[in-house]
Amino acid sequence: MDVTQLEGETADGGHPRPTVDVPPSAWRDTLLKARDVLGCDFFDWLSAVDESPDGFRLVAHVWSVAQKEGVLIRALVPPGETVDSIVDVYPGADWHERETAEMFGLDFDGHPNLIPLLLAPEFEGHPLRKDFVLASRVAKPWPGAKEPGESHAAPGGRKRAPMRPPGVPEPGTWGPNEREGD
Repeated sequence: MDVTQLEGETADGGHPRPTVDVPPSAWRDTLLKARDVLGCDFFDWLSAVDESPDGFRLVAHVWSVAQKEGVLIRALVPPGETVDSIVDVYPGADWHERETAEMFGLDFDGHPNLIPLLLAPEFEGHPLRKDFVLASRVAKPWPGAKEPGESHAAPGGRKRAPMRPPGVPEPGTWGPNEREGD
């Protein structure tokens, strides 16, 4: 597959399939060209990766059924910026864009129905962002008799100090909504 026909920077870094990095402004046009010029007629998936503080790496994988080859197309979307929807190019991207918008807070301009998909309507925040606080272990102690990783400890051995899960701030640093004693 000749990905040089796509206007973007081809990444070499150990990717098993061709990877093209494009600016967010070229996102939709590049995927349109992948479909119409490269023959990538199958939309496989779309998601994002939080690369704070630089933004979100938006990634789509499209495939050519006839050539049995695919390409990854990526764009680094700076915080607060939007990217054009590709639902009109690949209708299968509808669900993926809704999920990515809900989980990361990315906005897809022109999406026909960008409504929540997986989370309850009263849910606040975007759970796949690095700055999202994972508070469940703080609010409710581990239900087992031992902390995770202690089940194979030597008898009479020292008990491991409980650890705070990643993303959970120290007590007193949550802000005005923190309850006393939590």
